Amino acid sequence: MSWLDDILWDDKGLVPVIAQDKDSGRVLMFAYANRDAVALTAEKGTAHYWTRSRQKLWHKGEESGHYQRVQEIRLDCDGDVLIYLIEQEGGIACHTGRQSCFFRVLKDGEWETVDPVLKDPSAIYHKH
Repeated sequence: MSWLDDILWDDKGLVPVIAQDKDSGRVLMFAYANRDAVALTAEKGTAHYWTRSRQKLWHKGEESGHYQRVQEIRLDCDGDVLIYLIEQEGGIACHTGRQSCFFRVLKDGEWETVDPVLKDPSAIYHKH
């Protein structure tokens, strides 16, 4: 897939990916993807990433059921950042049970949580 060659991968073979709600424009999360993850995203139509902490491919929603249906993949002008324009199943992208991973705002020198938990994470993620 020659289009993958247009992406400027970092020294670990990763590219930053921003997941953005296609309707509201809200940034829901940020992650990294490797070549396989981006290829799978394009092929399957659902977001795939590379989890650096677990060192493996990650199909977003595989545990939570909150899949990201990718409507469009965009490459920035420098070729080193992707945006996945998505429909977020269940309305929850964050493992904390919130819509977005960006739920804290700096106010008067302190981080203030401004978004509610939509679903208790213990009800989303089950330890096996």
